[in-house]
Amino acid sequence: MSQTSPSPKAKIQHVVIIGAGIVGVSAGIWLLRAGVKVTVIDPNGPAGGTSYGNAGVLAASSIIPVTAPGLMATAPKYLMDPKSPLFMRWSYLPKLLPFLTKYLPYAREDRTRKIADGLAAVLHDTADQHVAVSKGTGAENYVDVGDYLFGYDSEAAFHADKFSWDIRTDHGFEFEPMDETAIAAFDPFMAGRFPFAVRCPNHGRITDPGAYVKALAAHLESEGATFVSEAVSDVVVENGTAKGVTTDSGTIDADAVVLATGIWSKPLAEKLGVSVPMEAERGYHMEFIDPPVMPKAPVMVASKKYVLTPMGQGQTSRLRCAGIVEFGGLSPDKSSAPLDLLRENTLALVPELGDCETTDWMGFRPSTSDSLPVIGATPSASNVFTGYGHQHVGLTAGPKTGRWIAGLITGDVPNADLAAFSPTRFNRRAA
Repeated sequence: MSQTSPSPKAKIQHVVIIGAGIVGVSAGIWLLRAGVKVTVIDPNGPAGGTSYGNAGVLAASSIIPVTAPGLMATAPKYLMDPKSPLFMRWSYLPKLLPFLTKYLPYAREDRTRKIADGLAAVLHDTADQHVAVSKGTGAENYVDVGDYLFGYDSEAAFHADKFSWDIRTDHGFEFEPMDETAIAAFDPFMAGRFPFAVRCPNHGRITDPGAYVKALAAHLESEGATFVSEAVSDVVVENGTAKGVTTDSGTIDADAVVLATGIWSKPLAEKLGVSVPMEAERGYHMEFIDPPVMPKAPVMVASKKYVLTPMGQGQTSRLRCAGIVEFGGLSPDKSSAPLDLLRENTLALVPELGDCETTDWMGFRPSTSDSLPVIGATPSASNVFTGYGHQHVGLTAGPKTGRWIAGLITGDVPNADLAAFSPTRFNRRAA
């Protein structure tokens, strides 16, 4: 394994975690279980960002990157089509171009397979990882291990995705193609909406992602962790070792630091010598409140590239529709077109939702140019560890990423080769 961790002889007593999303909170739980004092710092509190607004799917088999073969040909068509799931704020294009020049060349078969190898390592056992991190915390009530469906417009559309399904097969993922009869037997909701589908077992969902992460954080705090609602402006480094972090109100000492703030990790990471190209993907969701019909499991609407996920329980049930990619930087204002498209597509598929009240949300996915997260020690400080850049699978991969990071810190070395996720991987290419 290429990553290094502090010597077991140098006992780690206190770790500062920057970021209270799923990665930071998971790392905190595993560190606390190892007997380490934990401080979590986030000005927005637990689940204040993308950990709140994602699709909620435990998407273990989502190992095919957006930069699959053919993207170079289809992207311009998508951008010109207002009904496509890809949007662009054209005023942002000049700032985006340097990232695109690094991102688009990955749309090749050999690179897609290599990315899938890396993603499979962090995703394949996601259900087990969520069960493990949430056990005994109260958050386990939000974990529903089960199926994930891909709904297709036709059997031919499924076969057109052969490249993706072959890669999943190569990595040991099981799936069951279903015709109309099998679909209706599995879930009456699906009958008549999809003539063909694929059932993926050993996946599942989080029934309320925001509440889930907050429950994990509440457990962490109840077990002695400290939460600080401030911003971190710098990491204090002396002779290649981090001594603490600088916040709005002063310095907090630490034996190690975890940087897990999604897209907002980039400025601090660059100060620490990390040069992984990263851009914000603006993601959207819309929720239909108390829907009269609901799928029994999350469904990827393959033709439209978005997910329907049943959320909540009892009187608080919601159907969350999440997807869409919009490049437009970190502007906090939502665009109306992506939300309009989500609503239009969903009502076309499920017209029974027409009278439901809706809520909507927009957040920022941290997308690296090679579609792989950034996990490991930083070049400028060997006791600062990163855990960000998961693009569309942050919730899915969060517990395992946090567990890996905790292991790197405590000397409980992960049984995995983390070289694909190294914060220095682009430094080596530039050398």
